[in-house]
Amino acid sequence: MQQGVLTIVFLIISNIFMTFAWYGHLKLKQYSWFESWPLFAVVIFSWGIALFEYSFQVPANRIGFRENGGPFSLIQLKVIQEVITLVVFVLFSTIAFKTESFRWNHALAFLLLIGAVYLVFKK
Repeated sequence: MQQGVLTIVFLIISNIFMTFAWYGHLKLKQYSWFESWPLFAVVIFSWGIALFEYSFQVPANRIGFRENGGPFSLIQLKVIQEVITLVVFVLFSTIAFKTESFRWNHALAFLLLIGAVYLVFKK
């Protein structure tokens, strides 16, 4: 069970870095020092953040994968990762971008994802 918890914690940390690498530059553009950066520099900046993402993502998958002694199948790992990605993204987008809102169809989509998680873990 400890491997499962560690896997999920690492996936959460990984997804925080991933979300910031993918979307953080859109928020940082509001600062004059960052706005003047060329696209190439923004890509390198995001890659630097993504290095930390991979530093947690790869160990999470290795620790959590059933064939490495972990508790999760490959499909279960992927579904867990996707749900975490969406939760982290919704939190990030509603906190960092005040123009984004969480609507009823988003809530319904999350309920369907919970259903997907249930089905993936059903024996």
